[in-house]
This record gives sequence, structure tokens and C-alpha cells, in this order.
Amino acid sequence: MNPEIIGIVLMFIITVLLAIPLGRYIGKVYNGEKTWLDFLFNPLDKLFYKVGGVNEEKEMNWKQHLVALLTINLVWFLFSMLVLMTMGSLPLNPDGNPSMSADLAFNTSISFVSNTNLQHYSGESGVTYLGQLVLMLFQFISAGTGMAACAVVFKSMKEKHTEKLGNFYAFFIKSCTRILLPISVIVAIILVCNGTPMTFKGKDQFISLQGDTVQVSRGPSAALIAIKQLGTNGGGFFGANSAHPLENPNYFTNAVENVCIILIPIAMIFALGYMLKRKKFAWMIFSVMTIGFLLLLIPSVYYEMNGNPAIAKAGISQPLGSMEGKEVRFGPAASAFWGITTTVTSNGSVNAMHDSFTPLTGMFAMLGMMINSFYGGVGVGFLNFYIFIIIAVFISGLMVGRTPEFMGKKIEAKEMKIAAIIALLHPFLILVATSIASHIYAQNPAAYAAWLNNPGNHGFSEMLYEFTSSSANNGSGFEGLGDNTRFWNISCGIVMLLARFLPIIGPVAIAGILANKKYVPETAGTLKTDTSTFGIMVFAVIFIIAALSFFPALSLGPIAEYFSLYRS
Repeated sequence: MNPEIIGIVLMFIITVLLAIPLGRYIGKVYNGEKTWLDFLFNPLDKLFYKVGGVNEEKEMNWKQHLVALLTINLVWFLFSMLVLMTMGSLPLNPDGNPSMSADLAFNTSISFVSNTNLQHYSGESGVTYLGQLVLMLFQFISAGTGMAACAVVFKSMKEKHTEKLGNFYAFFIKSCTRILLPISVIVAIILVCNGTPMTFKGKDQFISLQGDTVQVSRGPSAALIAIKQLGTNGGGFFGANSAHPLENPNYFTNAVENVCIILIPIAMIFALGYMLKRKKFAWMIFSVMTIGFLLLLIPSVYYEMNGNPAIAKAGISQPLGSMEGKEVRFGPAASAFWGITTTVTSNGSVNAMHDSFTPLTGMFAMLGMMINSFYGGVGVGFLNFYIFIIIAVFISGLMVGRTPEFMGKKIEAKEMKIAAIIALLHPFLILVATSIASHIYAQNPAAYAAWLNNPGNHGFSEMLYEFTSSSANNGSGFEGLGDNTRFWNISCGIVMLLARFLPIIGPVAIAGILANKKYVPETAGTLKTDTSTFGIMVFAVIFIIAALSFFPALSLGPIAEYFSLYRS
């Protein structure tokens, strides 16, 4: 077998093997059970509760959870705006980087608070070290927020009848201190040992082999890179993200970072199985997500390893595959594997330029974000999948002539209305925003020429990708797009804001409503939701609602571009 294929297979196997015990640990944390790290983190948690004036024993209903979630995110958003617009005159700026404009600060603040990390700036030149540290803090906060919201839904599914669903601040603090922080420390140490900088010194210089004097940016990057991957944040310390040799020095660090991207999203599934004592249900969810992931991954690896047909037609050999925009130290297979793992999650970090992927690989990367529920972001990935479970249960119940039930609770009109709105919100935001941008560009291509380096089918793909990435809270991009303009900063900011918080509000509301309903014991006629049959039903719902909604748009972009490669 090709060693590149062996490499990506091993990465995935290692991820799953680590995710199973990590999921059990996460389940214990959210259940309030004793863990072997309690002696270390109990004092730290109590310190945060004391400073924040939080009574972690006070349980909240679902509405109180959402108020707490939205409030802390609003506060941190305003703090971020203040720092980013004044950081040029604040400490920790050895390279003299400037403050951000209001529209770029708006976009960046929403981007990091929403776990998107869409960067319309170059990391090493667009942000000071203080700005980087603030953004790193938000990478913990946004990931912890998503995990806490997911814990609320887990709690609601576990209880037979309750209005109280734990304490949001307790879930949030524990997610940060007991899950994200310790793993981040381990990953950061691995990166430092392999050459990633961790310093507050400014640029250094060296003489290149051809005699040029080169100024090299550095900084406290190892810590940020660790949490950017584990929290499915994705925002790079350097502009080239994890394609940069200081962010991702070698194949080993590439494997470590790639494992981190999908580790917690998969572990959250097994945490659900542990908390609910329904391991079969967790394996059903994992199987559906993994099948969807593989359907995107396998053809992507194939197309990248086989090169560009237009180049082959010109008589140019491509022994390494399609290498445009890729790092030789990683190769096409590892680049494609990263490209799909980073887009099926809400990570968005890159080790190769997605704009240079072959057309169908670019389409599969977009599909991962359009579906947005094959693993997904930490916590929110399951929330998206939960919506499709509710819809699948409702349809299945109607098909057999029974009142739809899930976990002993009847699914009624109110829950279905919320689920339908949330399921349709994602395609609505992407397609409407892309159509507006396309209309503006088409009306005056000369005035907006700076938007697109590649007009035509690929130019449309660049705009479609940008809004898809924003709505999926992903943050990667087809970087041929000139996106640091007032239009793109504000429009993407609005899309990120709506696409982050409404899909959290919806599932938490459904979970809270169901938790407060009367429990109906299972009978012989109850729909079994842990079977392969139900898994196929959920997959079908995802395919019909999420994937097919985007087929016309994809036909205008990557599919048309693919067929143009074979045009004589």
C-alpha cells in the first residue's frame, strides 16, 4: 500500500483509539463524577467560581442556560473590539503591527467568539502579540461555550423528567479547565520540542542560501496552535496557517495536529454514550458520521494523488500528484486528509491552499461545511446532528403511523418547527449571501475586480466557499478572494453571528422542552434509535435536506469547473 495512504489511515485509527477513553473521561466530567485530575483542577475551578461570583450548585432551566451563554459572549465580543482597535498602541507589540479598522475588528471579534476564526488579515503582520493572546483566550471560550451547550443537551436526554439541566457556568469552566487546557498543554509541548516558537521576542533574521537577508516573524505561537486545533477554532498565528513551517514543522507535527482536529468532536459522541448508558446509540451516530466523512475523504485523496488533468493534457508529468499549493513535506494525501477533516469539523485550519485543490476536492470540502454535522465542531457538531435526529424521528413516526417519540418524549409541532427552521437556516444564509455578492459583482465587475483573482466558475466558487465557511463557523477560505473589504468583513460577520448562535439556541430549546415533558416508557412498538435502520434514515435526511439544497450552486462552481478541465 502507498505509504501516504498508510499515514492517513493510521492518523484516523489513532484518533478513534484516543477518542474512546477521552469520551468516557468527558462523560465523567459532565456527570460530576470523580476523575483522576480532580486534585489538580478542583482548586482552579473554585477560583474561577469565586472570582466570577458563580454558584455552581444552582441548576438552570434551558432559558437560563441560553441567557448565560449569550451574555458572556456579548461581553467578550465588546472586549475584543476594544483590544483589536487599540492594540497598536498597547504593550506586547515588538514588530510595530497596527490596530485594526472598525469593520475588520468587527469581523475578527465575531469570528473568534463564534469559533469560526475566519481571518481577513495575515496573522504575523495583522495582530500584535497582545491581540494574539486575546484571540487565544477566545479560542478556549468559544470551544468551551459549544461544549457546555452540548452538555446541556446531553443532560436533557439523560433525565426522564426535569426542568433543571445543570449549571451552564460549571459546564463551561469544566470544559475549559479539565478537557481543553490539559490536552492543549501536552500538544503545545510537543510542538515546541519540534521547533514551533514560544517567545515574546520580535522578528529574527537570517541569511538564506542565496544570500538574502530574511526577516522571520515568531512569537508565542505554540500555545495558540494547540488550542486552535483542539477547540476546532483553526485561526493561525501565521498567515499561511498550518502550511507555515513554524506552525507545522514536519510530518509528525502534522499528524499530531490533524488528530487534534477531530479528537474532541468524536470523543463527544462517546461521552454521550457514557452519560446516557447507551453505547449502541453512540456507535450508531459515530457510524453515520464516519460513513459521511469517508464519502468525502476517499474521492478527495484520489483526485489529489492523481494530479490535474489539464496539466497532464499539456504533457507535464505529475509523479507526486497535484502539488499546487501544497507542502512537499506533507504530500497530496495528507493534504487532502487535512482538507476534509478541517471542513467536516468547524476547524478551518489548513496545511495546503484549498483554492488550489482540484475542483471536486474543493467541492467535497464545501460539502463537508454545507452538511456541517459529520463530526462538526466541538459540541456544536452534535447539536447539528441532533436536529437531523429529531427530523428523522418525526418522519419515521409518520411513516409507521405512530406519534414520534425520542428518548421517551413525544416529538410534537413546536419541536418540529424549531428543528425545521434550524435545518433550513444554514442553506438560507449561504445561498442568499452568495447570491447578493454575485449580483453586486455582476453589476459592475470593473469596480469589484479586486474581489476575484479568478473570475468565472472558480470565482463563483470562491464567493460560495467564503459564505459557506462563515455559516459553518469554519474559517477556511479559497484565498483567491480579496476578502478584507468593508462588504466582506460586515457580511461575513453577520452570517457568522447568526449561524453560530441560532443553531445553538434551537437544539437547546428543543432539549429543554422535551426534558420537561412526561416520560413515556418504551414498548415493543417504540422506534429504536440505536439501529442501523434508523442510522440510514438519519443519513437520508441529512443528504436530502443538507446536501441536495446546494446542488444547483455547486453545479455553477466546482462541478462546471471540473468539466471545463476536459474541454478540448
